[in-house]
Amino acid sequence: MKRLIALVCSSLSLHAAAANVSDEVTAFLKQTMQEQRIPALQVAVIRHNQIVKLDAFGTANVENAVPATRDSIFSINSCTKAFTGVAIMQLVEAGKLGIDDPISRYLDDLPAAWRAITVKQVLTHVSGLPNIIDSKENPIGDGSDASAWATVKTLPLEFPAGERFKYNQTGYVIIGKIIDKLSGQPFARFIEQRQFNVVGMPHTRFGDSSDVIPHSAGGYSYLRNENGEWKPGDRLSAIYVTFPGYFRTAAGILSNADDIAHWLIALQSGKLLKNKSSLDVLWATVVLNDGKTGGMNALLNGSALGWPVTTRAEHPAAGPIGGMRSTFFVYPKDDLSVILLTNLQGANPENFADEVAAYYIPEMHASNGFGLPPHIKTLRAALLRQGFEHAAAVYADLKTANAAFHPSEEEINDWAYLLFAQKQSKQSIAVLTLNTELYPNSWNAFDSLGEILQKAGDKTKAIENYRRSLKLNPDNTNATAHLKEMGAA
Repeated sequence: MKRLIALVCSSLSLHAAAANVSDEVTAFLKQTMQEQRIPALQVAVIRHNQIVKLDAFGTANVENAVPATRDSIFSINSCTKAFTGVAIMQLVEAGKLGIDDPISRYLDDLPAAWRAITVKQVLTHVSGLPNIIDSKENPIGDGSDASAWATVKTLPLEFPAGERFKYNQTGYVIIGKIIDKLSGQPFARFIEQRQFNVVGMPHTRFGDSSDVIPHSAGGYSYLRNENGEWKPGDRLSAIYVTFPGYFRTAAGILSNADDIAHWLIALQSGKLLKNKSSLDVLWATVVLNDGKTGGMNALLNGSALGWPVTTRAEHPAAGPIGGMRSTFFVYPKDDLSVILLTNLQGANPENFADEVAAYYIPEMHASNGFGLPPHIKTLRAALLRQGFEHAAAVYADLKTANAAFHPSEEEINDWAYLLFAQKQSKQSIAVLTLNTELYPNSWNAFDSLGEILQKAGDKTKAIENYRRSLKLNPDNTNATAHLKEMGAA
């Protein structure tokens, strides 16, 4: 009897702990939604091949005040590429394709300069191919499939294949053509039959804003595209996105967190890919010609087969992102996955996926220094002991103790912005001040300090630093705009 009571108590305790974690994740996500003005968000968390959290918050359709539910459907945009990567590995397992094969082995109508480019290189965005969309993300040519394909083939390579990473959509048009040929059916049908139907994904389909989608979460944005550059604004706008048929290997899937969670479980349990080694290939970072790796940003610093990856010693991840609004992060070494879908372009949930994961693996909390570069971790630890107000002296001591200690300007800058996001404005300003002392000829260092001082309410010092930045770089339009905004231009 005592043993039974102990087991029951232990079980109740575990359930209570799990409920507490779920509540903490909910509170964090609702706060993030409020801060970033995200209308709707769906979340799913998978641990040990079990869905341990599945929820939806906010407003799916702002115009009609329709609440988001677990059934709401979101566009996952370029997260589609992850499904395309899996489709390619299914063809590899079937013996129909090799990822190191040249694309010309499967397609005849290619320019001579493209013929030696490999399947892996197009999947990982290191091909050097010209882009089939323009800076405003519209297809080149007259807008038709045939015109876009004919036009892109007349353009020169941007760099030799494998030389560097550059995000590119043309490669996925090519991959679609290869899947069509090797599977004997349109790639969308191949993915539906070999993935959606196998897993059981009743809410998932190919489509875009032109389709009537039951339970659609729509799409919204505070951003505007000016000459290819995304700029924030205060007006919420509905966005209308169409994906031509040939483009849907790159960005054509609509789904929800529940379906994607089941897809990830199937992927990692041998239901979609038979061999464990296939997953290793799928998520392996491509190596450039110089032996280095390249990726989309400091977080997603590597590129695999349709999957951006985070290469780091602790808790590495594979994390597709789509439309600046959706992501799912898989942590293979931790048997953990986090799915975050929103209906706001610019929400960039990849930036807080790690923080959601941290509620299940506490050492991953940003407040514990997780994700910081090694030199920044060293600097952080010393500043926590001795005080951020002594930043210059602390840095000098660390440099004396280790001549190789040399955090970069960008690393310091990124950390300072993270501190500010964590509501540590004094610490952020101290770190940015240190950056201007270490890099006194950097206009960006003074510009960043000016920006944080302005946000912190210190108008006088903000103006001073913006002016110093302009002195170093008279073309700094950001400083000019902010000085004008503060009446100091």
